[in-house]
Amino acid sequence: MVPGADASRLYKKFRNSEPPAELGRDRDYAVDLIPKFMMANGEMTRMLVHTDVTRYLEFKQIAGSYVFRDGRISKVPSTEMEAVRSPLMGLFEKRRAKKFFEWVQGYRHEDPATHQGVDLDKTTMAEVYYKFGLEAGTQDFIGHAMALHLDDGYVSRPARETFDRILLYTSSMARYGKSPYIYPLYGLGELPQGFARLSAIYGGTYMLDKPVEKIEYDAQGKFVGVTSGGETVKAAKVIGDPSYFVGPEGKGEDEEKVFLEGRVVRAICILRHPIPNTDDSDSVQLIIPQKQVGRKHDIYIAEVSSTHNVCAKDVYIAMVSTVVETADPEAELEPGLKLLGPIYDKFVEIAPIYSPASSGSRDNVFITRSYDATSHFETVCDDVKDVWLRAVGEPLVLKKRDDGAGIQEAQ
Repeated sequence: MVPGADASRLYKKFRNSEPPAELGRDRDYAVDLIPKFMMANGEMTRMLVHTDVTRYLEFKQIAGSYVFRDGRISKVPSTEMEAVRSPLMGLFEKRRAKKFFEWVQGYRHEDPATHQGVDLDKTTMAEVYYKFGLEAGTQDFIGHAMALHLDDGYVSRPARETFDRILLYTSSMARYGKSPYIYPLYGLGELPQGFARLSAIYGGTYMLDKPVEKIEYDAQGKFVGVTSGGETVKAAKVIGDPSYFVGPEGKGEDEEKVFLEGRVVRAICILRHPIPNTDDSDSVQLIIPQKQVGRKHDIYIAEVSSTHNVCAKDVYIAMVSTVVETADPEAELEPGLKLLGPIYDKFVEIAPIYSPASSGSRDNVFITRSYDATSHFETVCDDVKDVWLRAVGEPLVLKKRDDGAGIQEAQ
């Protein structure tokens, strides 16, 4: 995770200049280059609670969860009552959506009478949508803004996956109200700091800003150590970000290590106002489903503010991101940028998305996947579980804590 940058480092990285004085003090800023929100009841939160890292962190709720549909921004309905009040749907569609949410909330696995003929492991999500007569636009916000699917491939898969994701969204929403998302005070840079402190307690060594000069292998091509500053640290296995295994031209030094899956374009925008049409929310998760703007991938907008101690008062930081589909990546962000209102300043970056080309069992090198365009941690958690399974040989199981450990929310 990239620690938050103060204003000077942000401007130096993208402009090689100093920030305008009117933005305030450097120490007021901790701008994440890849901001991601956590679901209040999601996997990332469970991992932090399980590892006890939460003792070093404070969180603040994200004020609103929104979706773009039919040319306007609307709050994502997550219950049958919100569906009834939502401007996203007409009168008859509201009734159908209400019945859908009532079915989700009332479904009991042990009681077939609540299933309404749906077998979650056999019935596809497309068939569920058809059963409740839901329109394409309603399917969009359910599948992309609630279940957080990355594309429409989920509609042809069994409904259980989407059902569980909707329940996660609604239960996270119920935990604090307003939205299902939380974010650490002072930004995501607090996460590695928390793990560093915890690592020290258990005798671990945590080294920051330590350049990796070379990955060492034996004659059979198996990993033996990492060289830095002329010293080699030896170990049986290594887990690493794909950037450590990419050559100078963006190609894998060893084609068996990583492959280029695609590219992501991100725009960090400094605003002097909240995003319009979001009830003046100081923080927002806003998703533009792919079909709403004629794309193959969703556009994500994540906004935070001084409420989260990441920028000066009356300043708002909005990140707009998506997967690159054309030869003009910045233009692909335009549907999202237009929703922000006047932009004080903007920094655009295009980054590769690398994936591991093998399991890692042959050489004991276990590589994660690059951060994608999403503005939430759900895909990152899938990657954590995947690399754990490959490196340890068994699924990651988080045992329930009974010592009262949990998330500490800032007031």
